[in-house]
Amino acid sequence: MPLTFTDLVEVDLSRLATAVTDWKSTVDGLRTQAENARKGMRAKSDTARWAGVNATVTREFVTRTTKEIADLHTEANSIYQVLDDAHTELAALQKQIRTAVRTDAPALGIRVEDIGDGKVRCFFPHVRGDTDERTQEQLDARQELEGRVNGLLAHASEIDASVARALRKSHGGDLHNAGHSAYESLNDAQVERALELAHKGDGMTDQELAELNRLIHYNGREKDGEFATEFYEGLGGPEKTLEFYAEMSIDGTGGDATKVRLDAVRDLQQNMGFALANATDPDTAHHLPGSWGADFRRLGTQEIGWEQGQWNKPYGYQVLGGLLRYGNYDARFINPIAEHITQLHKEDPYRFLNNKPMGSEDIYGFNPSGRLGTGNDPLNSVLEALGHSPEASEKFFTDPPTAYNEDGTVKKDGKVGFGTYLDLFTDKDFEWTVDTNDTNILADEDKTKKALGYGPEALGHALESATTGRPYDSDDTADAIRHTPERAQLVNEIVTKFGEEPGLIRHNENGDIDEESGPLYAMRGSLGDISAEYMGDFQRALAGGGDQFTTFGESAALDPDSAHRFLAEVGQDPDAYASITSAQQAYTADVVNDVVNGDSDSSVSDAERLRNATRAGGIVAGIMSESRADAVLDYHTASDKEFNEAAADKQKWADRLLGMGIDKAAERVPILGAPLEWASEDIQESIMKSIEKDSSDQAEGDATRTYHEGRSAVMDSARTAVGAATRDSGFTADTINDLKNSAANGADDGHTAGATMESAGDAS
Repeated sequence: MPLTFTDLVEVDLSRLATAVTDWKSTVDGLRTQAENARKGMRAKSDTARWAGVNATVTREFVTRTTKEIADLHTEANSIYQVLDDAHTELAALQKQIRTAVRTDAPALGIRVEDIGDGKVRCFFPHVRGDTDERTQEQLDARQELEGRVNGLLAHASEIDASVARALRKSHGGDLHNAGHSAYESLNDAQVERALELAHKGDGMTDQELAELNRLIHYNGREKDGEFATEFYEGLGGPEKTLEFYAEMSIDGTGGDATKVRLDAVRDLQQNMGFALANATDPDTAHHLPGSWGADFRRLGTQEIGWEQGQWNKPYGYQVLGGLLRYGNYDARFINPIAEHITQLHKEDPYRFLNNKPMGSEDIYGFNPSGRLGTGNDPLNSVLEALGHSPEASEKFFTDPPTAYNEDGTVKKDGKVGFGTYLDLFTDKDFEWTVDTNDTNILADEDKTKKALGYGPEALGHALESATTGRPYDSDDTADAIRHTPERAQLVNEIVTKFGEEPGLIRHNENGDIDEESGPLYAMRGSLGDISAEYMGDFQRALAGGGDQFTTFGESAALDPDSAHRFLAEVGQDPDAYASITSAQQAYTADVVNDVVNGDSDSSVSDAERLRNATRAGGIVAGIMSESRADAVLDYHTASDKEFNEAAADKQKWADRLLGMGIDKAAERVPILGAPLEWASEDIQESIMKSIEKDSSDQAEGDATRTYHEGRSAVMDSARTAVGAATRDSGFTADTINDLKNSAANGADDGHTAGATMESAGDAS
């Protein structure tokens, strides 16, 4: 029975602390008794000249008694170690849950209700006269708090169950025989149970698999890496690890698998992936030996079987890829694997797909998550791994490539045949595969197009991770991280590549326009996120320089023409458009704030400086208006509804870009709790309004497009930025109004210039 909310919040853990102290005293006392028995009674018994009955009965009694005292010490020590660890962990969880309930919840106006079965419900209590209408931000905060509290309760329940199980096994249930299972920590007991379950393989019941998932989830990510390392060692090594995961992933994705089983195997994929990243990090206190990486590379091109007489066997990399999709991996482990897989794919793109299962509908195979393919092509999987591993992905794209042999060993003096992995993946002749098990894939053009986008989308994730220093799917409150020279140079190369060859990422579904879609258009969402991250660099380039357009860290030194053509093509994607528009307005607000409230000895008036400050953002907005119109009216790849809906998911860029302006010299700027109140709410509201206004409802093929609503939107956003910056300035209402108009005029000039530049469709 799981711990309840009330159990964890109200329990007096000082009583457990007292029990720990008492058991420590018992351990110390029994250690002394065991030592005395061994050196005294047992030593004398062993050297005595026994005769008659004493030679058998008495000597055996002494030996057995000495052993039993030692066993009592072993049992007592196990109990002490387990209880001590449990007290430490439960006390930390109790502190967190009390803070969540007694501090965080009241601050949000939320109540927490115990609904039993180890879960709570968070809700906004009704207040007389209140409409009970909640903003999306409030609803998100409620959901986050409820999930956090329930996660803490689930973790506490797992500890409670592990302790109870360990104590039973230590005691053994025999009143006349002590010292059964011996544990040096609670972790030892948890690893033992996890391996006991894992060794059952697909014979685990749904309840047992759920228990295994809890054990790995709550222990596999601990910073010291002890559980993760011991778990993988206990599986029996790299090959046994692959066999176990292959068996479980097929068990959960087969045609007769229930939804409960599929969901559990999806959790297992994620939990084992995070644990593997932890266990293979050489910098953790406990970690697997480096030979595991070499073994995985060797096994990557070998067939892996887990059933006797098995016919269809996957390659090691197909299985491993499912695990690599989750976790932040160290470059020393993941990059040699990523390089080896990429080089194998370059040599033969269908090497791994040729042995995929046939005749079944689109099951998920070794990628139970179902995200970006079935997992039969390990290239997609390892690119996703890099997308979650920022330091590794940065090195992968910026360090010189290393050549590998078939067996994954380094090829001495070998040549890879290309300059960088960015060069390789963006080569128009690079062949991406269709990673799906669907039997009708070749007959369904839409399914084929979608599947061909899996690899490029994963590539976008890897590049996003490499250039931002964060996993591509990090949450809204993830830190802003200063741009290193390597990251900035990579952005320069990306913008130059697609600025010079925009056709690579062009998408066209209009048969009236004789242009083929490029092979990499599926990565435009990530390119939009990269553009948002480096908005200062883009505005600086489009403005022709200017000290007011500062970069966050090293400058990417973008070429203005490449920057324009790049934005024009990328902005046709709704998600990219939303990211870029959000970042543009937030960055412009930062620049406006610097003009109004920063230190300057310029003799130019604030009004003129504001006009200059908002013009670059206006240019970006104008390019976005043109891009949106191209996508909706010319290429027919998206609708205004899709552009508007994408905006709600990109609010993270507003706070992150505003945060970058707080301390431009900081290595990291934590967004959560940063002093953004001066602008955040106003800017976010302005972003939503401007995106909704910037519609593309002109007649199809209209050569004289107008952007009245788009111009109005960018002017309004400039006024909003001035309003936020002058809130406590002491300026008169007339002065503030004049400054707003000046900023709006600058934005208007920029928008006109951006929209009338060479259009996105003609950018090539």
